[in-house]
Amino acid sequence: MRTQVAVIGAGPAGLLLSFLLHEAGIDCVVLEARDREYVRQRVRAGVCEQPTVELLTSLGLGERLAAEGMPHEGLSLRFDRADHRIALTELTGKTITVYGQQEIVKDLIDAHEARGYPISFEVSDVSLSDVDTERPRVGYRDAEGVARTIECDAVAGCDGFHGICRPSIPDSALTVYEREYPFAWLGVLARTPPSHHELIYAHHERGFALHSMRTPEITRLYLQVDPAESLEAWSDDRIWAELTARLEVEGEGEFTLREGPILDKGITPMRSFVAEPLRHGRLFLAGDAAHIVPPTGAKGMNLAIADVRVLSRALEALLRGDESLASAYSDTCLRRVWRAEHFSWFMTTMLHTDPHADGFARQLQLSQLRYTTSSRAAATSLAENYVGLPFV
Repeated sequence: MRTQVAVIGAGPAGLLLSFLLHEAGIDCVVLEARDREYVRQRVRAGVCEQPTVELLTSLGLGERLAAEGMPHEGLSLRFDRADHRIALTELTGKTITVYGQQEIVKDLIDAHEARGYPISFEVSDVSLSDVDTERPRVGYRDAEGVARTIECDAVAGCDGFHGICRPSIPDSALTVYEREYPFAWLGVLARTPPSHHELIYAHHERGFALHSMRTPEITRLYLQVDPAESLEAWSDDRIWAELTARLEVEGEGEFTLREGPILDKGITPMRSFVAEPLRHGRLFLAGDAAHIVPPTGAKGMNLAIADVRVLSRALEALLRGDESLASAYSDTCLRRVWRAEHFSWFMTTMLHTDPHADGFARQLQLSQLRYTTSSRAAATSLAENYVGLPFV
């Protein structure tokens, strides 16, 4: 098979890149290891920055997002058993929208199928070769097990942290920055209306908690736990009791947590990761294949979308014979990536309870929280980063 761009991975990064390229008249094909229904249903992030919403809307992909997304004009930081609201829209003029990543993936798959843009699901044994030439090749087996090869002008590695694209780059050509945190998130999806109209980030001596939502009927909740914690140790009753304890407030603004059947739960370790550069020859990395942020800052999916917005333009120019945007791709994206890494680290370290921290460090955390919620300048800085910096 011959195409112009081979896209590895059918997450939001790969699908949006494919859509942007096809709309620009560039041939490409998406290869995805999982089956179609798995990709459409896997639950991931849920907070869309305003630039993300604006981009999807401008591409004609925002109909369901506008109808079903839940715009938020603020969020709460809870500590000292009191609620402190960060007025995102008042401070920045922008909003965030809660709309699940899987919903964006559904919209993108539907748009591909409506236009006849190719996605190959259930592929296996994907391998890359000749990526340092002008004719890279992608080998794989299709859903029927037939061995196939794609010759292309460029490969987009959008296959996530555990994909094959980044490991296809020689170790000597990559610099890796990594940090693992001494805690994880126990995440649950519950069939119950949200208990609050906005997100709640809670700092508590027992650990961090987050109240979020996916729809008006489905609530998403998280608890800080030890990375070695067993999921079996967390019964539904224990989860609800711990969430109630960590999210409670006293006095004015009293809060009642709504409980309901837990539909799904899992434990996710917290880490930061960046691999530089994002390009090796004609192989370009985007999204989680290149960088991971702890989810506290709600940046992962939005970073992936920002990457492919830049990458689509770089590939368009490259295929016209102009190398300049492709040469600048890595540096352009990494400026945003490191800003997001810093913000995610800031939110994570400010809100979580470090099991190795002494009393001095804990008092510094509280000081930072009190300053952030009492200083308009500090609150504005948090809000600017949270709602999304402008696209490059």
